[in-house]
Amino acid sequence: MPYLWQDKKWPNLIWKGDILLPLISKARLAQGRLLTKVSHLGLKLGREAQAEILTEEAVQTSAIEGKSLNRESVRSSVARHLRLPTAGLPPPDRHVDGLVEVLLDATQNHDKPLTAARLKRWQAALFPTGFSGLKRIRTGKWRDTERAMQVVSGTTDRPKIHFEAPPGNRVPKEINQFLAWWKTSLNKEDGLLRSGLAHFYFVTIHPFEDGNGRIARALTDMALAQDEKISTRYYSLSSQIMEERRDYYAILETSQKGSVDVTEWFRWYLCCYGRAVEKAEKLLANVLAKAGFWERYRETEMNERQRKVVNRLLDAGKGGFHGGLTTRKYVALAKVSRATAFREISDLLVRKILRQNPDKGRSTSYDLNWLEISE
Repeated sequence: MPYLWQDKKWPNLIWKGDILLPLISKARLAQGRLLTKVSHLGLKLGREAQAEILTEEAVQTSAIEGKSLNRESVRSSVARHLRLPTAGLPPPDRHVDGLVEVLLDATQNHDKPLTAARLKRWQAALFPTGFSGLKRIRTGKWRDTERAMQVVSGTTDRPKIHFEAPPGNRVPKEINQFLAWWKTSLNKEDGLLRSGLAHFYFVTIHPFEDGNGRIARALTDMALAQDEKISTRYYSLSSQIMEERRDYYAILETSQKGSVDVTEWFRWYLCCYGRAVEKAEKLLANVLAKAGFWERYRETEMNERQRKVVNRLLDAGKGGFHGGLTTRKYVALAKVSRATAFREISDLLVRKILRQNPDKGRSTSYDLNWLEISE
């Protein structure tokens, strides 16, 4: 079966509007509800919410590609770029900083022209050393091979080809067409559909040796920022895609073959988008709870280690810190001796910030005193 880009109608993709209209309406309703809540956050809480979302987006867009990032390092980079406190956070590495800069550029500068040079800078920022793992790759340049790029799994003797992108010598032309579409489609096509189409279109071209998925998702966020006309993201689409990664890759693979009708891709994308927005409402509730906690305990003395651990518990939410906080986990989080951990936990218990969990296991565990906090 031929690939989409081999069809004579490419890149003129089509879809069934009557099927998608109810899904667009539902997604718009969720979007409007979230943005209404966001409008009441205020500047300080808005920046905290942005930091939480941006950290989640960076971690998960990498996880989709099988790349594991240290969340603390990501949070450090995000805090530095947003000019938030970085006390107790490790210095970020160059790869993390590059990814955060790409995500911020896509949204904060969504009104600036998208050019080939800008896309190349994004890809180079993802690979500051010129390596992807142990493999040296072309950075800041298109693929140049005349062979098509294949996405393959399985063993060398029994490979399974999931997708084949256009040969490298077609990439400059394909990208020029993509950039022309990006410019002319703004304010002409529905913003949600345009964001999903940008994602699918760019992934199909696959112009770089590596980093295509992360850049496609950054472009999706950029298109959504243009649609909402705000430069701050309050939901993480990548986080939801990560939860549905198997379905994500499956729908991309099936939609790349055969007809230029991409209705099924849009059906999945719009539903995934809606779930991402609904999930964000819970995250915003956590941001508000965190802000309320620090407002209540603003005059309570805690050292940086205690604050770091308390913030981790607040981030996890009520009952969300798996297995509860133990002395051993405190040692690992705060990088202190067991005796110091025990003393600092005891101090938080006396102040009624922590409470002992009722479950009797091999290790005593603790959680925030949520009842006391909520009063």
